[in-house]
Amino acid sequence: MNKNKLIAAGVLAFLCAIPTAFAAVSVKEADRLKSDLTPVGGERAGNGKDIPPWRGGLSLPPPGYTKPGQHHIDPYPQDEPLFVITADNMQQYDEYLTDGQKGLFRTYPETFRMPVYKTRRTAAAPEWVYENTYKNAIRAELNKNGDGLMYAYGGIPFPLAKNGLQAIWNHITRWRGIYLTRRASELAVHTDGDYSLVTVQQEVEFNYYRRDKSIEDLNNILFYYLSFTKAPARLAGGAVLVHETLNQVDEPRQAWGYNAGQRRVRRAPNLAYDTPIAAADGLRYADDTDMYNGAPDRYNWKLLGKREIYIPYNNYRLTAADVEYDDLIKPGHLNPDYTRYEKHRVWVVEATLKEGMRHVYHKRVFYLDEDTWGIAVADQYDSAGDLWRVSMAYMKTYYELPVTWTTIDVFHDLKARRYHLQGLDNEEQGTIDYSQEPPGDRYFTPAELRRRGRR
Repeated sequence: MNKNKLIAAGVLAFLCAIPTAFAAVSVKEADRLKSDLTPVGGERAGNGKDIPPWRGGLSLPPPGYTKPGQHHIDPYPQDEPLFVITADNMQQYDEYLTDGQKGLFRTYPETFRMPVYKTRRTAAAPEWVYENTYKNAIRAELNKNGDGLMYAYGGIPFPLAKNGLQAIWNHITRWRGIYLTRRASELAVHTDGDYSLVTVQQEVEFNYYRRDKSIEDLNNILFYYLSFTKAPARLAGGAVLVHETLNQVDEPRQAWGYNAGQRRVRRAPNLAYDTPIAAADGLRYADDTDMYNGAPDRYNWKLLGKREIYIPYNNYRLTAADVEYDDLIKPGHLNPDYTRYEKHRVWVVEATLKEGMRHVYHKRVFYLDEDTWGIAVADQYDSAGDLWRVSMAYMKTYYELPVTWTTIDVFHDLKARRYHLQGLDNEEQGTIDYSQEPPGDRYFTPAELRRRGRR
């Protein structure tokens, strides 16, 4: 073969590789979302043992749930643990645990437990989200570097993910509602169990899921986030505004902070990657939030396949209004008496730091729930390759919408023997309220942040 033919063959091979890495699937493949796969790409069938088939999820509130924003009623109050995993018997369940979960057993052998319940595949979303997901399957692409999402809107972009980049984009853009308001607290827990609350009022508008928009109208905005600190008094009045972009390499997220004492709004240009989050006392970095967020450009992403894992699921008891914070917050970890784990199939995605890139985590392994694409567990390793941190999202289905999402996220530092958590609202008057109409783009501006901060 002559030189020109070799060059032509190389170009052809490169072009043929692009669809596999970054582009959409065929109509024939997409039609699997209407047959053997769920509308978002999970397996409809069970495993024939302890994972049941998916039959549409949970989309109706149980009796007693009467108004939006009300603390959720447990739809399965009769469920009892099938068994409890402890440090003494963890070897028996080794294949269904992540390295991070095993690390928690080794770090807290006397107190950490995982009560395992009957698996209930409650994940659900509105029909229009499923319809958009099907459309995305045959049109969505990533840009040439995989750093930006194109031709997708209002649904999972890659329900038949072929690689780790597509899978992590599914997590980043997964269905979490259109507009929500919530008052909740986060806290860092010391080794003795002591803690102090930072309470915020949050508003989030998921621009990507606005039904009055289209692909052309997104303007590279995934969502708008606005939060005002309510307590403690020394921090009250401060606020943060974020414009989350779909392509953060070409257009980084835009963030502003409002200082109540100075009554000034300032840009926060470095709120990304491994920037420490002030309220987390060093236990959470910017891209730890939501298990992972932001630009994926610092890592190489590899899809390792599927596993059956015990993950936090249907955690209604954990978020009940009659449970006090002191009942939940214990040294080292949440009180296991209130947690619920179930066996689910997960996609395993490994992220390894690219050569020449900087980040405190050299490797991260994410476990994505097949029915939602949400990361349920994240194991994170330091530069020496040692397991350092493990994060878990305690999910449940907000049946009033419906959407299956986290309710409390917990970030464990195994070396410091401390943890941080977000989303605590048991002692608030209510939980996430999805009932209000989205206020629109003009509401989430620095000028509006300044105006509201001066009230």
